[in-house]
Amino acid sequence: MAKLHPVIAAVTARIEARSKSSRAAYLEMIGARKPSGYARAKLTEGNLAHASAGCAVMDKVELLGGKWPNIGVVTSYNDMLSAHAPFEHYPEIIRDEARKNSATAQVAGGVPAMCDGVTQGQEGMELSLFSRDVIAMASAVALSHDTFDAALHLGVCDKIIPGLVIAALRFGWLPHVMVPAGPMPSGLPNPEKQRIRQEFALGNVGRDELMRAEAESYHSQGTCTFYGTANSNQMLMEVMGLHLPGAAFPNPGTDLREALTRACVRQVLTNSIQGEPLALGEMIDARSFVNGLVGLMATGGSTNHALHLPAMAAAAGYEVTLEDFAEISSVVPLLCRIYPNGPADVNHFHAAGGMGFVVRQLLDAGLMQGEAQGVYGAMESYSQEPWLDNGVLKWRQAPLESGDLDIIRPYTDPFAATGGLQMLDGPLGRGVIKVSAVKPDKRKVEAPCRVFDSQDAVKAAFQVGELDRDVVVVVRFQGPAANGMPELHALSAPLGALLDKGYKVALVTDGRMSGASGKFPAAIHVGPEACRGGPLARVRDGDVIVLDPDAGQLDLKVDVAAFAARDAVPFRPNQSTLGLGREMFSSFRAMASTAEAGGSVFSMLNPKDDTDV
Repeated sequence: MAKLHPVIAAVTARIEARSKSSRAAYLEMIGARKPSGYARAKLTEGNLAHASAGCAVMDKVELLGGKWPNIGVVTSYNDMLSAHAPFEHYPEIIRDEARKNSATAQVAGGVPAMCDGVTQGQEGMELSLFSRDVIAMASAVALSHDTFDAALHLGVCDKIIPGLVIAALRFGWLPHVMVPAGPMPSGLPNPEKQRIRQEFALGNVGRDELMRAEAESYHSQGTCTFYGTANSNQMLMEVMGLHLPGAAFPNPGTDLREALTRACVRQVLTNSIQGEPLALGEMIDARSFVNGLVGLMATGGSTNHALHLPAMAAAAGYEVTLEDFAEISSVVPLLCRIYPNGPADVNHFHAAGGMGFVVRQLLDAGLMQGEAQGVYGAMESYSQEPWLDNGVLKWRQAPLESGDLDIIRPYTDPFAATGGLQMLDGPLGRGVIKVSAVKPDKRKVEAPCRVFDSQDAVKAAFQVGELDRDVVVVVRFQGPAANGMPELHALSAPLGALLDKGYKVALVTDGRMSGASGKFPAAIHVGPEACRGGPLARVRDGDVIVLDPDAGQLDLKVDVAAFAARDAVPFRPNQSTLGLGREMFSSFRAMASTAEAGGSVFSMLNPKDDTDV
């Protein structure tokens, strides 16, 4: 393992220093609950009778009088969504494997799992970001029965994994392991799907052809195969050590996937009072989150993690900032091209070397901290990949060489010298941009802007040709406090079509874009958000905006004094806060933190705050 890069060391030290008091408070909190015996020993007879009443007889005997540890299972199973449908039978597998290893397992509770693919461009998307905090709270309710000696979390997609991790960290005196389900097999190539979407936006193909392309892309159980937020989550769980090595991308329904699920049961028991106790909150430290940032940059992962990583870090008492993202991006090379950064999908990436190869490269480059701990051991051990030897799960070293240099490369010959995410700053505020999927000659845009207060208004203007020119499209009032910060992925096809016509095109918004976006430059998460008086509320049609990712600039060519003297356009919630349950989230919108702090309703960095989890 190479000597640690000085910038990686400096960022880690800075996070530790700024988080000293909040981390100490967190460790004090979980230390006070550290178990000295089985969790159910503190229950009354009535408590325990209720906790075991629904169990199979063989489990009830052990729960009532035996000396077996009890695993709590939190699941995001539903049979509507492809990524979560495989979890239907996991509890049976987990209970069976637990019994074989002198333990019991109970489904402690379920959490909602909504799909951004279903809600893109729809009203339901306005609940998407807040579903992360709902998942965290629902997981806390599940684990609050306090009868568990370890926990397994079944989840995959966008807000589900961050929500599960936040809850796991708040129950950090227990060992936890994240249990994935894997991606669906490859279908219609992603570039072809995107081409047909743009042709539909231009009116060149009809709905039948669009429907055929979508159905051939999303066709079976498992996560979508592009490298969006869901699969970026799985990468993060590996480089942060919350998975077993190589667990992220084997497909659902395979023998290897079941073997890994069973191994998760054995590992969480090894980490429990049955073996050598490993409290998650003590295992995870600043190095773990820096490793996550490094993995995000090296693979060109989703911009949504500029929201989720700070929120997850706060749950463990750490403060992670946009400056940390920027500094790490400046020294971590881009090693992967997975759609939307290239034509390959995650199955191709996995076959070409996958996570084991990436981890090995980052360790050899001195960019990953191999001594950081994971549930399986030090991160050095995560350069391995799982395989079946006559049905027996084993691990071996990942390939020394890439299986396809168009998909994954060594650190000595990267696709780009720096990572895929950049921080932006200027008179319009601070935000982030994903540049790994944007061609270098398309990144810098200087053009008059058109200002919109909704994505539907953008699409309407596109349909009548009002955007057929060089343009910076500003979409404001899309932040957490305004309408829950929905993704604006529905704008990808029309703005991508403008780009293909030869126009210079960019997006500037206080909202989000999908983890699968990136063809055109998009300055996102811009804050302070417009509904809280941020500068975007004073932008007018025709103002010239300069977006220069390479220089980290989000500039406005308007006289400073004249711009400051403008009245801010007031936010009018109108229909965006009513119907489809959105009115139930009014307190979330009022309490939401800034995008930089994760857009969360929790204040976990202040342990004395009444809103703490």
